[in-house]
Amino acid sequence: MAGQAHSSERTAGLLLMGAAALALLIANSPLAHDYHALLETYLGPLTIHYWIADALMALFFLLVGLEVKREWYDGQLATPEARRLPIVAAAVGMAVPALTYRIVTGFDPALSPGWAIPAATDIAFALGLLALLGPRVPASIKVLLVTIAIVDDIGAVAIIAVFYTADIDMTALAASGLLVAAMAALNMFGVRRLWPYLALFPFLWLAVFQSGVHATIAGVVAALTIPLGRGEAVSPLKKLEHRLHPLVMFGIVPLFGLASAGVTIGGVDAVLAPLPLGIAAGLFLGKQIGVFGAVWAADRVGLARKPEALRWSHIYGAALLCGVGFTMSLFIGELAFTDRTLIDEAKIGTLLGSVVSGIVGYAVLALTRPMGESERDTEEAEEIFGQDADKDPTVCNDPYSPPLLPPRSR
Repeated sequence: MAGQAHSSERTAGLLLMGAAALALLIANSPLAHDYHALLETYLGPLTIHYWIADALMALFFLLVGLEVKREWYDGQLATPEARRLPIVAAAVGMAVPALTYRIVTGFDPALSPGWAIPAATDIAFALGLLALLGPRVPASIKVLLVTIAIVDDIGAVAIIAVFYTADIDMTALAASGLLVAAMAALNMFGVRRLWPYLALFPFLWLAVFQSGVHATIAGVVAALTIPLGRGEAVSPLKKLEHRLHPLVMFGIVPLFGLASAGVTIGGVDAVLAPLPLGIAAGLFLGKQIGVFGAVWAADRVGLARKPEALRWSHIYGAALLCGVGFTMSLFIGELAFTDRTLIDEAKIGTLLGSVVSGIVGYAVLALTRPMGESERDTEEAEEIFGQDADKDPTVCNDPYSPPLLPPRSR
């Protein structure tokens, strides 16, 4: 099962990368006009691009909500102690990129709506890169990266709901509330079949869409009403998550990448404009400084400890991979701006920051050796006695003093 999951993550990551590369290739070829015309073609009340970004991505957010609920109550985030490190790392890892973006863009009011673009992490891309490394990275680095990304997703959803919401239609919002209450009532009365929840979900999406709140929020809210069955191997939530995962990761997310990553690269000037440069700096510099700095500070002050099986270079590599913001950053970029030029510049910055973060993060993790038992011992001794990591902590350089520690049996 572990091997299948590993292969699935690698395939999903490669598929997303391939979709992004194909979109860039088409957008910078003679097919660019046809590509954009197709995306702007109307199917009913919405364009194809809007159906992908608003309707299909609601299923992506439904999956995110299911994963967050499962991890929070029955997984890696089930205890306050387990939540502490990823919450601190994710919170600081969102704030520092946003501040970096604002500084690089010179606090320009016209560009201020894009502050949240570099704050998000693309877990599919990051896990795909980790999967390519195979057994060269400890399993605990995946756990740390996933838990940080889950908390990051919660923050991104909250940002979309609060900061990227248009005028509110109170009637539609009230209808949304009634539908959520109905789904929650199904849970409270012990309804464990999935079809009643799924039957109400399209109506919830439509009501949220009409309310002015971004429609993808319907996915997260709906997920919170699905019965978890804490401790159960199979439950309605876990069953739905299992069924949705391949559809979302192998279908919807690559399709979104294909529809959203297509941007014409206009040369060096386009890359060095304040908006793309601010996003790229936020993803590459802000993320690594925020995540790594938060983990280091939390460990030093005793607020939360880094996993014992990981070197600090592992943590640094994971912090770099958090700068891969592809899917969520592209999504927020399209919400932040209405001007087509600014949206394209936001895409360029997202692609640049994500690619550099991914390449450097991959290289750091590939060059980092796993920490063995003896290496953990010497690291502990180094922290306690201030000795060099290559020295035996049982040896004292003063010939007139007894050994500091009795010899250890290995």
